[in-house]
Amino acid sequence: IRSIGGCSSARTDPARLLGLTGITQAAMSINELQKILTDTIWKTDTRSLPPMTAWAIRTLRVLYRVLSDLVDGQLTLRAMSLVYTTLLSLVPLLAVSFSVLKGFGVHNQIEPILLNVLSPLGERGVEITRQIIEFVENVKVGVLGSVGLGLLLFFVVSLTQKIERAFNHTWRVTEHRSFAERFSEYISVILIGPLLIFSAIGITASISSTAVVQSLLVIEPFGTLIHSAGKVLPYILVIAAFTFFYMFVPNTKVRFRSALMGATVAGVLWETVGWAFASFIASSTNYTAIYSGFAILVMFMIWLYLAWLMLLIGASMAFYHQNPEYLVLGREGLRMSNRLKERVALLAMATIAKRFYQNQHAATLEQLARHVSVPREAMASVLGEIESAGFLKRTGEEPPTYLPARALETIPIRELLEDIRAAGESATFSEKRLNGDPDIDDLLRRIDGAVGDVLEGYTLRDLALKSLTDSSFAEGTSNPKAIRAS
Repeated sequence: IRSIGGCSSARTDPARLLGLTGITQAAMSINELQKILTDTIWKTDTRSLPPMTAWAIRTLRVLYRVLSDLVDGQLTLRAMSLVYTTLLSLVPLLAVSFSVLKGFGVHNQIEPILLNVLSPLGERGVEITRQIIEFVENVKVGVLGSVGLGLLLFFVVSLTQKIERAFNHTWRVTEHRSFAERFSEYISVILIGPLLIFSAIGITASISSTAVVQSLLVIEPFGTLIHSAGKVLPYILVIAAFTFFYMFVPNTKVRFRSALMGATVAGVLWETVGWAFASFIASSTNYTAIYSGFAILVMFMIWLYLAWLMLLIGASMAFYHQNPEYLVLGREGLRMSNRLKERVALLAMATIAKRFYQNQHAATLEQLARHVSVPREAMASVLGEIESAGFLKRTGEEPPTYLPARALETIPIRELLEDIRAAGESATFSEKRLNGDPDIDDLLRRIDGAVGDVLEGYTLRDLALKSLTDSSFAEGTSNPKAIRAS
């Protein structure tokens, strides 16, 4: 109290003393409340709770992790990066789509779509749409030449590549598609995507204008239901588009339920934030006085930022729904000790070897992660180190599978463990650069010698066949192929 009051008179001032006591009690109450909430959210076993209570706690965990990702700054940083790329690539993207749609006679539908996307900007959105359409119409793809067409496609591909990287970061995917895969898939999406979108819109409009639907409009309660469905239709279209994004853009397999859940959150956010942003634009005129002629550009960039941020928030929700183990691990992921890395490496290599001997299909990254019961990101890190050491090879399948890079009898377990222990060392920083000590050097040599004596002549083939034979006897069955090989 004396240090807070700045003088000893604080001890003799009852009002001041009571005030400080009240502040201390309030702080203690907040800390206790925070501890109770933390224990309730993270330390409660949801398996023993009623379904609704368990669902509520899991939802709170997901919301907490998504908010943590926002506070961490990576989502906002990538959303801002996508705003910059979108400004550069929007006109080229629309120009390519415009050229494709023009061949089918539906290019005039681009403007209504843009008006709908930019509707939160109000009158400014109409002006931006008109200017973008003018730019697109002035781009003559046929007279650009090979260099101009190449630059046009480069800007379009760079946008889709930046989107994929943002989604891969959200999904903790470190492997990127090859250049050939990216180019072919991106061009397919750019050329076929607009046709699918406008076909869906056209089919919806055709169905709503049929004689059957028109006759049902005058019959209650069908008329009210159809009008209500018309109001819900924008949400459905946005959710369907976002679900497509979440399932096919990340370089990993995304389950439909998880993609739909994230798309539902992002779609509701899109409509809600759009309404709030439109209300802000309509009620505020100060930004025009401050930014003058740049106001329209500033508002357009802010809306692009919010749109990308909502899309990434939905992707984060989908990720945590599909990978609930990350609710506890968080953004930092699993920090594995060397002992844990060695165990994961042995389990993964033994699984790959046993599948090889049993003539089973090679395992994927997802299958190995599930079998060992570690997060996908952790398994990818260990497999990457094993592959770099020359023990594994990835196939060209989609998704890739893993096979031994050498004959199993030529892979000593000791060599495998030594490479896992040394992973991450480099010429600039390794044990050779450390100051030596004779006693410590002798101790480490004796430890390595003891490990070498235990593993002398023991190969991955021996480990795999021993596991197969033991499991066969434990289950009361036999594996003739494994027993003959051993």
